[in-house]
Amino acid sequence: MSIRLKQLVDSLGGQLIGDADIEIFGIAPLNDATVTEVTFLSNPKFRIQATQSQAAAIILSAEDDVIVGASYRGARIIASNPYVYFARTAQFFAALNAPVVPAGVHPSAVVDCSAQVAMTAFVGANAVIEAGAIIGDGVYIGSGSVIGRAVKIGAMTHLHANVTIYAECEIGRRAIVHSGAVIGADGFGFANDGGKWIKIPQIGRVLIGDDVEIGANTTIDRGAMTDTVIEEGVKLDNQIQIAHNCHIGAHTAIAACAGIAGSAKIGKYCSIGGAAMIHGHITIVDHVHVSAGTLALRSILEPGQYTGFYPIAKHGDWEKSAALVRNLSTTREKIRALEKTIKQLTEKTHEQS
Repeated sequence: MSIRLKQLVDSLGGQLIGDADIEIFGIAPLNDATVTEVTFLSNPKFRIQATQSQAAAIILSAEDDVIVGASYRGARIIASNPYVYFARTAQFFAALNAPVVPAGVHPSAVVDCSAQVAMTAFVGANAVIEAGAIIGDGVYIGSGSVIGRAVKIGAMTHLHANVTIYAECEIGRRAIVHSGAVIGADGFGFANDGGKWIKIPQIGRVLIGDDVEIGANTTIDRGAMTDTVIEEGVKLDNQIQIAHNCHIGAHTAIAACAGIAGSAKIGKYCSIGGAAMIHGHITIVDHVHVSAGTLALRSILEPGQYTGFYPIAKHGDWEKSAALVRNLSTTREKIRALEKTIKQLTEKTHEQS
């Protein structure tokens, strides 16, 4: 489906310069966009490509428009944050072209008679909804998904095919859960009795807030006694492990293959890079950015970006090396002071001789 450029700007805001009646069908990158698409410029180093783009319109900042506007032949949409405007434009077209899914329960789905499924919800083929589950308005449950006993799913949440949600877990509104995700499996809780492992029943839940997205094959374990909590707006990539009793603060984003050990508490507006490892029982404050591949073994109590890891070694040797590295700055200052003292003594000795 296509729209007029004016419709987009009326919906999303921004300052439109140029032909408001241009017909557009979608959005594309600078080099690939055609005369029927919108593109965007969010990095000033691509200004030359922007001036040469064939797009019908370009989204850019006021600063970039000063340079690009004189040469670019199409319409311009000036936005305070072009990348965010691009994201909202992409959402606009996705919603415009999304197929309409009729509400209802597929004949092959199994829904317990005590479950409450909103009339506007959709339940796909071979899905299972167990006793006492509550499914909100406009919820989409993909084929083969399993919704456990007493699970609650908020309005407009979308579960793709083959998602499993264990008993008593809760998901807020407008969440997106991708295929293969498992929410509420037992946490890794065992007591050692003379070399044998004794299972500790995991009786907590997983509580997930509004507007959360969970990637494919990501797993979030239920709490041991209290709940695992994922606050509103959290974005989780594919193949992430979040262990029992973790607490992830609002609007934090975690990239693929990261591992969060049990009872770790991560603050709001944080970002965790791909394959990063977060140790259990530590606290990371708000606005912390952990680089990809980083191993966080201790609490991080000041905002900022953190990076680093050590090669594997015997634990005692590793601790000694870590202590040395941590004290390198102090050791350097001591060495400089000693060098200065030696130089002064040497000069004094030469003067006396």
